[in-house]
Amino acid sequence: MPLSERQLAAFADKHAWQIPYDTSPRHLAGPGDARHVTHGLAAAGWNAVSDPLSAEIVLASPDLRHRLQFDPQSRTSAWWRLRAEPVGTDPGWYAEFGELVPAEVLAAFTDALIAPPQQPDPWQPVTSAGWHRDSDGTAHSPDSMCHIELRPLSEFSARSSWHVETREPGHGEFPGPRIWHAYLDEDTPAHLVSAFLTALADRSPLQRGMFERIGHYSAVQEPSPLRPQQVVDAHATRIKHLRARARSARRQQTKPATTPAHAGTAQPAARR
Repeated sequence: MPLSERQLAAFADKHAWQIPYDTSPRHLAGPGDARHVTHGLAAAGWNAVSDPLSAEIVLASPDLRHRLQFDPQSRTSAWWRLRAEPVGTDPGWYAEFGELVPAEVLAAFTDALIAPPQQPDPWQPVTSAGWHRDSDGTAHSPDSMCHIELRPLSEFSARSSWHVETREPGHGEFPGPRIWHAYLDEDTPAHLVSAFLTALADRSPLQRGMFERIGHYSAVQEPSPLRPQQVVDAHATRIKHLRARARSARRQQTKPATTPAHAGTAQPAARR
C-alpha cells in the first residue's frame, strides 16, 4: 500500500501540537519518530509485508531486493535490520541499527537507497564536522561519546566492515555502557555509509518534543526557532521529493532502448 494522506495526517497531528526543542549532538538526540524512515520508503514504493496487527514492521522494496525490519520487541539490541539480496555481480549486504539511533540519521541511509549512487569518501563528512580521526581507522565525536571504526580485513572477509557505537563516558581505559550501535557489513555500498555518517556528524540539531526521549542526559536542548508546523511541512516536502525521485528512477529503468536504423535496411515497395 502506498503512503496515504491519512498516514501523513497522523504524523502531522502528533508534531503540530509538539513544541520542538533543538537537540544536539545528534548521536545523543534519541530515536525520534520512526516514521521519518518508514514514510520515506513507503513514498518510494516500498510495501509493508508484515502482519498489520504485529508490533513488527517489515517493508520490502518494489524489486524485492531490499527488506527492512523494525522490531521494537527484538531480543537483541538491533531494532532495525536492512538486508539486500545479491543481484548479478552485486553482492548482498546487511546493516543493523540500535534502538536509540536517531530516525533522521537512519532515514538519510534509507533515502540514499533511492538516490542515484555516488561513491564519496565516507570519512570526509566526519572530519569536516570536527570529529577526531585516528590513524588506525577510527574516529570519535568531539565529546568522545560516539566512535566510528572501520574494522580491518579478517580471514573471514576480504573487505572491512563499519562499526559505530555511542557510549556513556567511561573510567580510564574502560568504556561506559553502550547507548546505541550501528553495524554495516563489508559489502554495504559506500554511498550508503557516507549518507549515514554525513547525517550523524551533521552539526545542525534535531528537533525533539518536550519530554520526548533522548539518548543521554548530557544532550543539549534549547527552544527551537522552528514552529511545529514547519517541522510538519519539512516532512511533507521531503516525502514529495522522495516520491518524485522514485518515479524518475522507475522511468529510467523502464525506458526502452532505442535501436538505431540501419542504412542498408530494405524499405517495402510502395503500392502503385
